[in-house]
Amino acid sequence: MFNFTFEVEHIVPTARGGADDPSNLALACRACNARKGDAGTVLDAETGETVALFDPRSDRWAEHFEHDPDSGAVNGLTAVGRATVVRLDMNHPLQLTARLLWVQLRLFP
Repeated sequence: MFNFTFEVEHIVPTARGGADDPSNLALACRACNARKGDAGTVLDAETGETVALFDPRSDRWAEHFEHDPDSGAVNGLTAVGRATVVRLDMNHPLQLTARLLWVQLRLFP
């Protein structure tokens, strides 16, 4: 799963009552979409709080995440960010390799 193509994913999964309406759709890499599955909420291990996954339509990336340009890692700054990073396995070695390449190509952040 190297993330060259994107998929249209449901922010709120249809299995959880999410609509096929454009306001509930976003682009996601195949790996993240597969890891998300039908999850709508996840546990933040630091606080023990159950939180919603990051919503690209209403949440601000910079509020919930930071990027380490040396390692390629994405770090969660909030419960939502931390839980999303873990659920989507955003720092899997393949993701880090891809992200570092994207940085060199000026495609990320």
